[in-house]
Amino acid sequence: MTRRLTPHTLLASLLGTALAATACTTPTPATPPKRPAATTSAQATTPPATRPPALTTAQAQAALITEADLGEPWAPTQGAATWRDAFLKATATQPDCGRLLDALYTDELLGAPARAAVGLDDGWDEAQLRHQVTARPPAELDRALTWLGALPQKCGRFTATSSRATQLSVTVDEIALPEVGDARQGLLVTVSEESEGEWVTLTVLAAAVRVGEDAFTVTTGGLGEVPPEALEAALHLGAQRLAEVRRQGRVQV
Repeated sequence: MTRRLTPHTLLASLLGTALAATACTTPTPATPPKRPAATTSAQATTPPATRPPALTTAQAQAALITEADLGEPWAPTQGAATWRDAFLKATATQPDCGRLLDALYTDELLGAPARAAVGLDDGWDEAQLRHQVTARPPAELDRALTWLGALPQKCGRFTATSSRATQLSVTVDEIALPEVGDARQGLLVTVSEESEGEWVTLTVLAAAVRVGEDAFTVTTGGLGEVPPEALEAALHLGAQRLAEVRRQGRVQV
């Protein structure tokens, strides 16, 4: 069992040790400090770590999912759904909330045009899914992910005005994403409008993932049921393919 020392006992012990050491030793001249070794030319000229080259268009295309990955009822898109203009082409008084609507409408969730993108349609529920690969510096990507993560607090519930001058009720919630990539953020956005005494609601699931130096986004939405399984599958496959594209690029170099 360890004996505990009170503050007085500890102080007396330290003083006794110091006095004994003083009585039994003779002072010796202080040793002058050693001069630090000179930096070698090799150390001085070591270059800083460099970022890997940006993905080429072909590499970004190779990282995209296809309708074969998701299976029936997904098929290549036939064009932008009409609900995009009706529900996402809107303005809001709060800057961050308006920026979110703009990002969803323009498919620039991370604030930059995509290097490669693919759109898929769900013929059963009339939902649409869009998978994009982008190329931005990691610091910018992390800032964009931080901004997305703050939106449920800043824009949890707000009112927007559509391009038809109608009032839209918007809610923004965070959703949990599978543990893919190095950083990620997911949002559930609902946009509702009252029409002839009934409410019509657009549901959008949006996710952004950083994988090393690269990133991709997946959004899926519709006026009916929006299957979350498609989002999860796209996130897993998207992260795997983006990492594989990078590995193949390093091997080729």
